Amino acid sequence: MTAPTAPAAPAAAPATAVVLTCNGQQHLERTLASLDFCQRLLVVDSGSTDATLDIARAAGADILTRAWEGTIPQFRFAFEQVDTPWIVTLDQDEFLSPELKASLRAALADPAGATGFFCPRRSWYLDRFIRHSGWYPDLLLRAFRLDAVEIRGTLPHEEFHPTGPVRTLSGDIVHYPYADLAEHLDKINRYTTAAAAELHRQGRPSGLARALGHGAGKFAKQYLLKQGFRDGRAGLVLAVHAFLYAFHKYMKLDELNRRAGHK
Repeated sequence: MTAPTAPAAPAAAPATAVVLTCNGQQHLERTLASLDFCQRLLVVDSGSTDATLDIARAAGADILTRAWEGTIPQFRFAFEQVDTPWIVTLDQDEFLSPELKASLRAALADPAGATGFFCPRRSWYLDRFIRHSGWYPDLLLRAFRLDAVEIRGTLPHEEFHPTGPVRTLSGDIVHYPYADLAEHLDKINRYTTAAAAELHRQGRPSGLARALGHGAGKFAKQYLLKQGFRDGRAGLVLAVHAFLYAFHKYMKLDELNRRAGHK
């Protein structure tokens, strides 16, 4: 009597998972584990000094090293290394929920004419997952055909723009963007420096009144129009930081414009 054969393991999705890293040890193991259905894991690192590279090796990822020039050039470099038709990308502080992982696997197995998939993202801040404040569902194009996407945006943010049919999947990308408030403020400082430099390059006007106006507008939009008050104290803190982001961006732009005017 012949023993029954075990069912064959499902084939890997024809996709490369792309993750940009730099000192991302805190969540990276879970990030890569949630992408293990992809045919290939590709990590592009920009100088990690913690356990990031060890975690990536243990997950079986291919690792490339490239100096950081911003997200847009980093992704363009990464995409040049991809030889699968599909790409799935996550940040090092994100992972796929079981529901999204299942729906993404099914979508890649049978795209039904779609060339990309929007994924909702659910982010943790202070003491809860944010459900309002303009933070949810935060639909992001994170799975797409390599030949049907354009990388757009201005520093420091990138945007994957689909050039073909897309649809939205069920489930969430789970996101832990900041370890604490200090890290949030540090990121605001870095991002506003890059954003101000880009605005200066574009010749945008500045001034104290403009900085205050943009800051107040961001606070009102996030806390009132986007109902951040429903997110409790986390929503209020987020709205205050939104004010700080806009205010510092335009004040740093003012510094740059004044320095240029004094030359």
